[in-house]
Amino acid sequence: MRRVERCVAHFDKFHEECGVAAIFAHPEAEKLAYLGLHALQHRGQESAGIATSDGMTSRVHKAMGLVADIFTEDILSQIRGSLAIGHTRYSTAGDSALLNAQPILVQSSKGSIALAHNGNLVNAQQVRSRLERQGSIFQTNSDTEVIVHLIALSREHTLPEAIADALRRVEGAFSLVVMSPDRIIAVRDPRGFRPLAMGRIPALEGQKRDTIVFASETCAFDLIGATYERDVRPGELVVVGPEGITSRFYSTAAPQSSCIFEHVYFSRPDSMVFGRSVQTSREESGRQLAREAPVEADLVVPVPDSGVTAAVGYAAESGLPFRFGLIRNHYVGRTFIEPRQSVRDFGVKLKLNPVRSLLAGKRVVLIDDSIVRGTTSRKIVRMIRNAGAQTVHMRISCPPTISPCYYGVDTPSKDQLIGANKSVDEIRRYIDADSLAYLSLEGLKKACGEGEKTSYCSACYTGKYPTQIVDAEEIQPASLRS
Repeated sequence: MRRVERCVAHFDKFHEECGVAAIFAHPEAEKLAYLGLHALQHRGQESAGIATSDGMTSRVHKAMGLVADIFTEDILSQIRGSLAIGHTRYSTAGDSALLNAQPILVQSSKGSIALAHNGNLVNAQQVRSRLERQGSIFQTNSDTEVIVHLIALSREHTLPEAIADALRRVEGAFSLVVMSPDRIIAVRDPRGFRPLAMGRIPALEGQKRDTIVFASETCAFDLIGATYERDVRPGELVVVGPEGITSRFYSTAAPQSSCIFEHVYFSRPDSMVFGRSVQTSREESGRQLAREAPVEADLVVPVPDSGVTAAVGYAAESGLPFRFGLIRNHYVGRTFIEPRQSVRDFGVKLKLNPVRSLLAGKRVVLIDDSIVRGTTSRKIVRMIRNAGAQTVHMRISCPPTISPCYYGVDTPSKDQLIGANKSVDEIRRYIDADSLAYLSLEGLKKACGEGEKTSYCSACYTGKYPTQIVDAEEIQPASLRS
């Protein structure tokens, strides 16, 4: 019997939950926001939205689906403005709904406010319950709306001060872009968990000022012709308005804890994240992995696309040939129909296919960025063996993942993480590899340049969280994550 399979897009990987972008002072701000979100689509594929302002009226359009499908020429013409913020979202399991799509646009005592959020508040449920007892009525089950309510209820008179006041009442990870009718505000949490970069487009002929832009990753700047200037700093609140750019720190300093998994997997290799090239970090991770876990082999083969850059580094350091022994199908949708006669490993085969002429009779080093549950790795190893490989040596460019993330990443619970429940050799036997080795935490931090420009959160590898979390496994239901 035919059946419709879902979750092919999950492919046993962690998922970043959002990407944000903002545009100030451009005659086609909505189109630049659209292009920026297109470049950030890898950070979220379930919904997207853009809010705009023409200086007087604010508008928003958001829907489920991919950016290019949501924003047609006609839709963009209906939300024209000189200011825009945008959001692309990956929701957690069971929480894929339009009501949680962003940006959120509200009318309040502070005027019109639109807000888009990348991250996760670890005290959202506690704050939400308190606000509901005081009479607040929530329209969504996203923690982003908690921030909106706190801003609206703040006794501070100006929007920047109200935002600062609100953010001092929450805990966790947040990179925000906020739009009022005439200004854009960008802000990061004091620990700098999630990235947020600032860039500039020189004024066009007839324009009075340069266009200032913000985005989760600098790859968005490349598409819209902006130059990366710097990151919004942890705990910094940047206001871009008619009077120019102003900046302040709204919170006392906290130990910096930027997400190291941005460099391992989430961010695009062509981005600068936390002031460092992702390409450089991943290639160096591969080199360090080759130093720590060499093996006699004939080929280095990446699991595309996430393992490619680390595999380049491993091959360069080891002197082994780099080959694309697995070819990825980039045209797989979010659903598919399986034949009546079930095909073994069908989901993986839809996305990957081995190059038998390269693999047959070879000793293969297979490089990937991580192993989450182990189910996909097992199928890929089996695929390479069936293509005729003599041996398969799995190498992972980060340490074993042993703990969930509560700072804006959709991760399984601890009992579903294979690294938390099995030894490395037990994992090796489960995935049926001839050998298995992970990059050490010290090696990963070195590869990602810890201490040069940032310090990293590595709680997913250590179980040691940088914030106080009460009953971590039950911190908040999936529906309350942005």
